[in-house]
Amino acid sequence: MKKLDIAKTIQLIVFIIVALICAGLILLNPELYHMIAADSRVRLICGLLWLVLFISFLFIFLDFSLLSSWKKDFRELNYAVHSDPVAGIANRFSCDAIIEKYLDQPLPENMGCVMFDLTNISDINRDYGHIQGNILIRDFSNILRMTSLNLCFVGRNGGNKFIALFEDTDRAKIDIFLARVERKVAEHNNIANVYPIEYQYGIAFHDGDSAPTVTDLIALSFKRISQNTPPVNGGYSDKEVL
Repeated sequence: MKKLDIAKTIQLIVFIIVALICAGLILLNPELYHMIAADSRVRLICGLLWLVLFISFLFIFLDFSLLSSWKKDFRELNYAVHSDPVAGIANRFSCDAIIEKYLDQPLPENMGCVMFDLTNISDINRDYGHIQGNILIRDFSNILRMTSLNLCFVGRNGGNKFIALFEDTDRAKIDIFLARVERKVAEHNNIANVYPIEYQYGIAFHDGDSAPTVTDLIALSFKRISQNTPPVNGGYSDKEVL
């Protein structure tokens, strides 16, 4: 798409330059101008050439405009398909697409998974309404998006569950990510007139050939969420590998 944009832009520029050169040659050369004006056949030929040039320019311009419109529609459709409308991050469909890459095949080495659970979202929905609950989901999603840059894939895996998948990772990288999340959550919870984010998490690592599938990795991280009672602004992790 990008190369096509460049080609269309070059075509438009070339047509504009050619039109300006032709007009300049005619207007700046009195003899040529009078010759065209005096001969009806020359006028007809020049008129047809200008008409062809104008129609060609018009078609290229319309093509360029339609292409830009289609690209905008494609971006909006792609965002709608792959992004969660409440959270603003990858939705369940995108999470499943990432997971499907590893189905029925051995996992790459040094892969890790963190599953998050917003533990107080049910209370917020019950006491203050789903609008406030959606705001809490959005705020936590923004934190995950900011803290996961250049580290991992994050998405909303449905309801109050969020997933972070790491490729070629180690314990230190995941600890950096979790420390960022905890710091941002603490900053959020210190803001006046906002509902606090309370969450817990479970971690699972793949260690060489010991993990059979990605679903086992995710299932273990999900299982570890419920193994501990989380602190208000933190969570739980387990160093055990599959």
